[in-house]
Amino acid sequence: MSSKEETISRSSRYYSSAKAKQTIKNAICIFLILTTLIVYSQIKDHKFLNYDDNEYVTENLNVKAEFTRESVIWAFTTSHNANWFPITWLSHMLDYQLYDSNPKGHHLTNLFFHIASTLILFIVLLRMTGAIWQSGFVATLFALHPFNVESVAWVAERKNVLSTFFWLLTMWAYIHYVDKPNVKRYGLIALFFTLGLLSKPMLITLPFVLLMMDYWPLNRLAFGKDKVHNEITGGCRDTKFNIWFLVREKIPLFLLAAGSGIATFVVQKSGGALQAMEIYSLSARLTNAMVSYMEYLIKTMWPEGLAVFYSHPGNTLATWKGLLCGIVLVAISAVSVRFIRRSPYFAFGWFWYLGTLVPVIQIVQTGGHRMADRYAYVPLIGIFITIAWGLPELMAKWRHREKILIILAGIFIPTLMAVTWNQVSHWKNSITIFKHAINVTDKVYPDFALPHNNMGLALHDEQRTGEAISHYKIAIKLNPDYAPAHYNLGIALSFERKTEEAISHYKSAIKFKPDFVDAHINLGNSLLAGSKTDEAISHYKMAIKLKSSSVDAHYNLGNALLNIGKTGEAISHYKMSIKFKSDFAAAHNNLGSALLAEQKTEEAVSHYRKALKLKPGFIDARHNLNIALRRTGSQP
Repeated sequence: MSSKEETISRSSRYYSSAKAKQTIKNAICIFLILTTLIVYSQIKDHKFLNYDDNEYVTENLNVKAEFTRESVIWAFTTSHNANWFPITWLSHMLDYQLYDSNPKGHHLTNLFFHIASTLILFIVLLRMTGAIWQSGFVATLFALHPFNVESVAWVAERKNVLSTFFWLLTMWAYIHYVDKPNVKRYGLIALFFTLGLLSKPMLITLPFVLLMMDYWPLNRLAFGKDKVHNEITGGCRDTKFNIWFLVREKIPLFLLAAGSGIATFVVQKSGGALQAMEIYSLSARLTNAMVSYMEYLIKTMWPEGLAVFYSHPGNTLATWKGLLCGIVLVAISAVSVRFIRRSPYFAFGWFWYLGTLVPVIQIVQTGGHRMADRYAYVPLIGIFITIAWGLPELMAKWRHREKILIILAGIFIPTLMAVTWNQVSHWKNSITIFKHAINVTDKVYPDFALPHNNMGLALHDEQRTGEAISHYKIAIKLNPDYAPAHYNLGIALSFERKTEEAISHYKSAIKFKPDFVDAHINLGNSLLAGSKTDEAISHYKMAIKLKSSSVDAHYNLGNALLNIGKTGEAISHYKMSIKFKSDFAAAHNNLGSALLAEQKTEEAVSHYRKALKLKPGFIDARHNLNIALRRTGSQP
């Protein structure tokens, strides 16, 4: 064979190999999309939850408002719910403009970002390592592991799927920068990183991950006698750099991360999200962190008992458990460092897991939970990498290794899909998700009052008031100081016409949370129903003092004042309620009645007509309008 023929033959083989690899790559991408769609197809019929979905979407007037300059400014300036993530708010706003209050579209947007992140993860790993099957396996675990269901099936976790999308885009941009470093490509890294931080500040650990990538798999970090690239003279005999150059290269990213971290701390502190740090000692938080690290690993390998809420054991968790878990974590870390040259993927995956969990491991305690499935969304990628590269290496000397791995994958992946499908089904609505949480998690800690409280809310919405009352009472038994349970029990008792009992629980809610605006309003309503008008008025006024824009407080205070003949004051408060909610038909009607009592008939007619325009079947407004028109001598 001539040299020309050999060249043609070699080129043909290379072309065939590249084409085959591209075919496999395309097949894996299609597999990832189809299996993820199959597993999560149920979410199109799922409802919003009464846990955070109301704060982020269904009861958030700013999200539900028109997409305007004012709403965009709100997204970038608000610290609502003790968080600052403007890109996430804009995402929710856009969804509401597209889908209104239909939960289907909101859920499918989450799924879109999850699938997009899965594909980017596969492409990034493949580009860095060239290992198509290991990269595909990591992406499969990320797409289908039940631990990730919470992030995808919960609308309020848009911040998680959106920030992870930008996290992986940042990694993709970094790979392109490494191929050909220039300002434009670095700017793309900074852009995606910033968008991620503005979606959720958990990305503050990403610069450290990029540093780890420099060692493996990008092989940019020089060790020992490795020749080092001269960044001053531009010598390019190799592409390795010393550690200090690689750190300096990422200083802008570290500064962005630091700014985001400071902003997050300030917002959470001012919003009261860090109050739990005063409740739990540092020792308790450290112990919980060590135990949680191990529990995340255990649940990864055996995903049983996954729930929307894991109550915090507080200061009752045994210190020896934390010490034991800490020793195990240190031992694994030591082993990973010991074999870092031989198996660099192990150290990379392990320290990815340890490091990316740091911001959410609850040493800086936020809320009453000890851990959360959503916190593992990004960190478990490190464990998946360790498994994907480690398992074939452990089986390196096995006969028929490839066949065994194919058989194992053929058994494992369908099983994983079935478990995840079942986990997705628990997220159908508030009743199913809290029923599951109550069934599978510890029920003895005070913070477990939250699942019972939210279960009660869901049952009350279904008019299963007796069952709701039972759950509220369990919540109060677990945590007697839990104001929301007292408040919601008061509502349920009012519904059952047990006014005196309702008043007692409203007062308890206010006792444990003096700035509880809605509790003041509902207590006022119950007192007014019991003819205790003066006391009711004092609580309405307190609600307005706490929240001057409270529509219900102004409206109900107007009703109370109108009842005792203080018509002028009533008119003032009705007008305030309409100012904050212009489409409030009942307020227009009652304002009309107050104006009619003041002989301001024409103005009264105007408000009655407005009430009827807003609510055409409003019988009281029609009746009142007829009376007012007769006074003016007009025909009804």
